[in-house]
Amino acid sequence: MAHKYVYTFGAGKAEGNKDMKLLLGGKGANLAEMSNLGIPVPPGFTISTEVCHIYDENKGQFPKEVEEQVLAGVHHIEEIMGAKFGDAENPLLVSVRSGAPASMPGMMDTVLNLGLNDETVLGIIKKSNNERFGWDSYRRFVQMYGDVVMGLKPESKEEEDPFEVIIEKVKKEKGVELDTELDAEDLKRLVKLFKEEIKKRTGKDFPTDPWDQLWGAIRAVFGSWNNPRAITYRKLNNIPSNWGTAVNVQAMVFGNMGDDCATGVAFTRDPATGEKIFYGEYLVNAQGEDVVAGIRTPQPLNKTTKTDPDQTTLEEIMPEAYKQLEEIRDKLEAHYKDMQDIEFTIQNGRLWMLQTRAGKRTAEAAVRIAVDMVEEGLIDKETAVMRVEPEQLDQLLHPTFDPKAEKKVIAKGLPASPGAATGRIVFHADDAEEWAEKGEKVILVRIETSPEDIGGMNVAQGILTARGGMTSHAAVVARGMGKCCVAGCSALEIDYKKKTMTVDGAVYKEGDWISLDGSKGEVIEGKVPTVEPKLSGNFGKLMSWADEIRKLKIRTNADTPHDSEVARNFGAEGIGLCRTEHMFFEGDRIKAVREMILAEDEAGRRKALEKLLPYQRDDFYGIFKVMHDLPVTVRTLDPPLHEFLPHDEASQKEMAEEMGISVEEVKAKVEALAEFNPMLGHRGCRLGITYPEITEMQARAIIEAACQLTKEGIKVFPEIMIPLIGTKAELEHQKKVVVETAEKVMEEMGVKVDYLVGTMIEIPRAALTADRVAEAADFFSFGTNDLTQMTFGYSRDDAGKFLKEYEEKGILPDDPFQTLDQEGVGQLVEMGVKKGRSTRPDLKVGICGEHGGDPRSIDFCHRVGLDYVSCSPYRVPIARLAAAQAELRNRKK
Repeated sequence: MAHKYVYTFGAGKAEGNKDMKLLLGGKGANLAEMSNLGIPVPPGFTISTEVCHIYDENKGQFPKEVEEQVLAGVHHIEEIMGAKFGDAENPLLVSVRSGAPASMPGMMDTVLNLGLNDETVLGIIKKSNNERFGWDSYRRFVQMYGDVVMGLKPESKEEEDPFEVIIEKVKKEKGVELDTELDAEDLKRLVKLFKEEIKKRTGKDFPTDPWDQLWGAIRAVFGSWNNPRAITYRKLNNIPSNWGTAVNVQAMVFGNMGDDCATGVAFTRDPATGEKIFYGEYLVNAQGEDVVAGIRTPQPLNKTTKTDPDQTTLEEIMPEAYKQLEEIRDKLEAHYKDMQDIEFTIQNGRLWMLQTRAGKRTAEAAVRIAVDMVEEGLIDKETAVMRVEPEQLDQLLHPTFDPKAEKKVIAKGLPASPGAATGRIVFHADDAEEWAEKGEKVILVRIETSPEDIGGMNVAQGILTARGGMTSHAAVVARGMGKCCVAGCSALEIDYKKKTMTVDGAVYKEGDWISLDGSKGEVIEGKVPTVEPKLSGNFGKLMSWADEIRKLKIRTNADTPHDSEVARNFGAEGIGLCRTEHMFFEGDRIKAVREMILAEDEAGRRKALEKLLPYQRDDFYGIFKVMHDLPVTVRTLDPPLHEFLPHDEASQKEMAEEMGISVEEVKAKVEALAEFNPMLGHRGCRLGITYPEITEMQARAIIEAACQLTKEGIKVFPEIMIPLIGTKAELEHQKKVVVETAEKVMEEMGVKVDYLVGTMIEIPRAALTADRVAEAADFFSFGTNDLTQMTFGYSRDDAGKFLKEYEEKGILPDDPFQTLDQEGVGQLVEMGVKKGRSTRPDLKVGICGEHGGDPRSIDFCHRVGLDYVSCSPYRVPIARLAAAQAELRNRKK
C-alpha cells in the first residue's frame, strides 16, 4: 500500500485530527478537528509536512504517489461541492494555503480563487448571476498568483506594489476612491493589465490550465517555508527549521459575492487584554486577505466592541450568521480549552469556518486568560502555568508612559498592541535593522506592514501603520512579539520616496522622534517620560502557582541595593552574583583603586585598600540589609587591573594630575599591565593570589557589614565566591585568606556570622576536577559566560563577527552566549555537578551566567539537578515561570 501523503476533510468527517500537528500542520490538523466536530468547514485536503522535505530534497519534484493522491483529493472536493475543477460550465475553485506545526501568521504564502481562466470565469458569472463578482475574483487571483508564484513584487523598497499601482491608476481614471466602486468592465480591464504587467516583467505568460496553476501554487507554498521572512520568524520564535510546512487545498467560499456575503477574523477573547468578550472584525463583500492585509479598515463584530456609533456590526446586519458564529466560538473554546483565533466567511448568508488556532496574545492577555480559565473550571493550575510563554512576561515588567507627563498627541489610530514606545522614525524594515544595529531606537512607520517587514518589526521599539485594523498583519505580529503597535491611523500621509510622514500639514522626517501609546492608540510628538510598571493580581496568582510547582530556586545578579530591591520585589530568593568590581568605578573610589594599582609595594597597596574598605563595607551593608534572611553570593575581584586604568592620553593626563605623578608614570603602569589576552590573563583568583591583601580587604568588608547587621538583629547569609579557579590549590589559597580574615573580624566585633566560601566554575579544568575542588568548596556556581568562552575557544567580545553567520548557516543552532550549549558546555556543567557531589553530597550548586534567565537553559539546569539559577532582576519572574514549566515538562517524561 502506498505511503499516505494526503489527508482529506469535509462533510462532517476527516482523516486527521488536532493531535496530528507535526504531520498536518496547525491549520490542517484544526480543519480536520472542526470537520469531526460537525462545524461547517469547506471540504479540502492537506498535503503533509513530509512532502515539504521531499520537495526540498528533490529540487521541487514530487513522487508519483503525491500526484495521484492530490488528484484523488481534488475529486473528494468535487464530490462534496458538486462542481468540477477546470470545468467551463460548473467550475470548482480552490484556495492553497500553508500551515506549519506552529502558528506563523502571514509568514508563508496563500493563493485564493485558483482555477480561474478566461473560460471558467464565465462559468462562475453564470453560476452566481453576478458579473462583477466573477471578474473581481479573477483579478484577485491573477494578483495573488502573480505575486506569490510568479514573483511580481516591488523591485525596491521605495516602489509600491505593482498591482496596487495599476489599481490606483484605474480608479483615478474612473474618478473613484474605493475598490468596490469599480464595475465589472473595470475589473475585466484590470485582469488584462495585470497579465500584461506579468508578461512584461517576468517574460512569462500567465498559466491558463487550472492543473498547472494548482501545482505552481503548491510548489510556491512549500517553497515559502524557506523564504527570508519565514526563516526570521522561526529564529525569533524558536521554531525548528526541520518541521516544514503542510499545504491545505480547500474549496473556495466567497465573501465577495454581494452584500449578503462577508469575511472576518475573530478571537474568542480580547487578545490585547484577555477580557472574556467575543472580539473581531469583518468586511462585507470582501475576501479574507482584505481584513488581514489592512487594505480596507474593517468593522467590529458586535455591539460590545463597537467604539464609534457610525460603525455597523455583523450582529446588526447578519444576526443569524452572527448567532451561529457565537455558538461556534463557545464550542471551539470549550473543546480546545484555550483562546482561539478564527477566520470565517459568509457566502449568501451561510457561515463557513476557514481556520481555528490558539490565538496570539499579549503578555497581559496571556496571564489573564490562563487565570480566568482556571477560575472558570476549564483548565487546571498546571495547564495555566504551561500556557504563558516565560519570555512574554518581559512585556509586563517594563515601564509605561507617565500619565502626569505633558504630551502632544498628533494623531490617533487603533490600540492594536499595548505598551509604550519612543524612537526615531524609519519607513523601511531594512533601515530599521541597520539603525538598530548602530544602537538607535526606532519606530517603524508603514502604510501597512507585510510579512517581509518581520526583521524590522522585531528590532523596532514600536510599529505605526496608516492602514489596517485590530486583526491586520501589523497588529497580530506585534501582539505576538510584545511590541507596541498603533494601526489604522488614517490621519497619516506617508511618502516612502521622500521618507516623510505628514499629519495635519505638519511634516515629520526620517530620524524625528515620536512616541506611541499602544494601549490608547496615540501617536505623540517627541519623547515622553515613563514610570515603573504595576503588576496585576492575575500576575501574582500565576506566579504563586509557578512557585508551588518549581523545584529550582531563583536568585538574582545584583550589585546595588536598588537592583537587589527590584529583584526581591520580583520574587528573587537571594543574590547569586554580586560583582564587587562594579562598585570600584563610583565617585572617589576609582582614585583609591588606581592608587593601589600604582603602589610599588604591599604597604602602599594596603594604604590604598584601607581607603576602599569603608566604601565596600557600606555597599555590602546596603545589599545585605535589603536581602535580609536570604543568601547573598559576593564574588571577589575578577577583572584584570588594567581595566581600572585610562587608555587614552587625555584621561591619562587627568589621572596623573589627580594622583600628583607624571603622565609617563601612568603610561608606564598601563604598559606594564597590558596583556595579549586579558581574558586568560592576570585576573580572578590569580589577582588574589598575587595580591592577597585585595581578597583580605574584600573579605573584611563583607564580614564587617554582616556582623554589624547581625548586631542590629538582621539575619544575613554571606557567601564568598572565589572566581576563575582551575585547581583545588588556588581555591584553598584564597579560602585560607578569607577564613582567617573572617575569624579575626568576628573576634574583633564579638559576633558570630554563618558564612560560606565557594567558587565559580568557569574554567573547563575546574569542571573536570570538580570532585577535588569540592573538597575545599561549600558551593559551586557555574559562570557559564566564561565557561562558554573557554569551551568553544570563542572570545565573547569578538564572536559577534561570525556567530550570526554560524546561526544562518546552521553550524550552531543558537548563539551559545544566549542559550546554553547543552551538548558541550552543558556536559561540563553536568559532570561538575556529579563529580562535586560525589565528594560533597550536600554541595550547593547554581548558575550565574547570562544563561540563568534563559528558559531553555533553565530547563537544562533543572534536569541536571542544580539548586538555583541566578539572573538579572527583570528576568526573575521569567525564570520563576520557566523553572515551573521545566518541572512540569520533565515530570511528564
